[in-house]
Amino acid sequence: MNEHQEVSLGNVHSSVSTENKTGWRKVMAFLGPAYLVSVGYMDPGNWATDIAGGSAFGYKLIWILFLSNMIALLLQSLSTRLGIVQGLDLAQASKNTYTRFVNVCLYILAQIAIVACDLAEIIGMAIGLQLLFHLPLIWGVSLTITDTVLLLFLMNKGMRKLEGFIISMIFIIGLSFLIEMFIVQPDIGEVAHGFIPGNLSGSALYIAIGIIGATVMPHNLYLHSSLVQTRKIDRSEHGIRNAIRFNLFDTSIALNLAFLVNAAILILAATAFFHRGYFQVAEIQDAYKLLEHIFGALAPVLFAIALIASGQSSTITGTLAGQIIMEGHINLRIQPWLRRLLTRLLAILPAVLTIVYFGEEGLGNLIILSQVVLSLQLGFAVIPLIHFTSDKEKMGVFAIKPPVKVLAWASAALIVILNGKLVLEQIQDWVKQFPSAATWIYALVVPVTIGIAVLLLYVFFKPIFFKHHGPTRKTIQVPHGVATTINDLAVTTYTHIGITIDFSKNDRDSIRHGLMQGGKQAQYTLIHIVETAAASYHGTEVADHETQSDRENLQQYVDSLNKLGYKANAKIGYGKAANAIAKIVNDEGIDFLVMGAHGHKALKDIIFGTTVDAVRHRVNIPILIVKPDKLTIER
Repeated sequence: MNEHQEVSLGNVHSSVSTENKTGWRKVMAFLGPAYLVSVGYMDPGNWATDIAGGSAFGYKLIWILFLSNMIALLLQSLSTRLGIVQGLDLAQASKNTYTRFVNVCLYILAQIAIVACDLAEIIGMAIGLQLLFHLPLIWGVSLTITDTVLLLFLMNKGMRKLEGFIISMIFIIGLSFLIEMFIVQPDIGEVAHGFIPGNLSGSALYIAIGIIGATVMPHNLYLHSSLVQTRKIDRSEHGIRNAIRFNLFDTSIALNLAFLVNAAILILAATAFFHRGYFQVAEIQDAYKLLEHIFGALAPVLFAIALIASGQSSTITGTLAGQIIMEGHINLRIQPWLRRLLTRLLAILPAVLTIVYFGEEGLGNLIILSQVVLSLQLGFAVIPLIHFTSDKEKMGVFAIKPPVKVLAWASAALIVILNGKLVLEQIQDWVKQFPSAATWIYALVVPVTIGIAVLLLYVFFKPIFFKHHGPTRKTIQVPHGVATTINDLAVTTYTHIGITIDFSKNDRDSIRHGLMQGGKQAQYTLIHIVETAAASYHGTEVADHETQSDRENLQQYVDSLNKLGYKANAKIGYGKAANAIAKIVNDEGIDFLVMGAHGHKALKDIIFGTTVDAVRHRVNIPILIVKPDKLTIER
């Protein structure tokens, strides 16, 4: 891994140790990343295509599911290889290969795909809540915004806890469908016959394309290349080979479990509906009602529980993928909860508008549309991935071999051609369904589609014809820059040190560490911010009881320091803490700032805010952050 590059998912990078372990402990240390990825292969979008295929054609399309799973297994294994060998996720590798403009385009397309995927999760969750609790869909859609809190909680608990939650969701889904299989009792012989490939035409071809498009999720390729880096491995050739092998085990197990779930949904639809003459069951709600009508109360309840688990787990992995593509493609890093909230709001809006203007029955068509959007983006993830893992200069002995390369490019061609066909057919359907809007479709949709096709061609040809070699290759861009050569270090003397005071148990440590920086030669300004309602509203000095009390307490600190021979004074600010602290620092000419960390986590961070993080973006001086028994320095 290049020593100058920013790591992917830095808060959990190399956080799970795999060293000094043998046997099953070694295998278990690597298990996890592929399970987070696998939930994308059994989200509500997959449910819709599986139900439509099973109810319309029985078991005939199981071989399409199996083919899709094999393609997904190949591409996900390439994704893990990229992350393990180069120490880059797919977005970072794209950033180092393509121009800034192209990376911005790739980011926008990938973000749209994540929103589209999130849209399917929202609809699935809302439908599941409606089926179980008879909750109106618009309420269910609105409630899905609360999963931001769950995500924040899990990410603060660490990668292993997050993986454990996802695996438990997969277990619920798998167990639900296992029981469903005992209830519907499919014909095993006919199911086995469905694995034999057959000719596809008409609506069967259309649904098959939808199954392939919904199975190989583009954001999963970004996600997997990053998640494998959460394992701390031996960077020797032997260690890397072991990591690739163990991750292949992880990927094979997880994706085959996802295949079994998808196959179970299709088999359920085929057995329950196709063989009973219900050939047009294309919506999840219809499947639920028919299951209740045919098999009683238990089957549909299990169906709804599995649907909720699917939507909840998929939306969490989509958030992680969003963080990866944002940091990788455009060097932008924001708080995970804020990114999650923005993505969810962007996905909720079309769902709510659809319910308001087209009714609840319009959500089925919206899921199909989300899969079309996913199809558009898929090639932009698959093609660069094959280029990067084929590059002998960067991958060395771990570059993929010619047979694997042929299979990978054949899979990419199949995906791009079939998804291109799906997009063209969808545009034609829109023109037929809305003839009055045909002019707008040709004026807006068609040029955008052509532009995307041209971008796809550039993504394909650029690594072939415009390679950079050796020292001419540009330095890898990272969010925080690169290290510089250190020849000599002059002693830095701080003459005016600011210390933030909040009258908590942190004050003593903050003052002590501040005095250590300047001794008795420096000037010390003790800073306290009044955040009462009046101060926050007016942003100026107020004369309430809290302000008077704070002023007296702060002066006690100043008097104590002056008695000890230090030069100290007090400054009180008003209003929002970060802005007020930054203003005092700049106005007073302070050249070093000491702050006590509040130690909030998860929900408290949302409620109380993150003052330290906000201040460091508003000042241009070093900041010493003091925690009980800990300290860090931010510049």
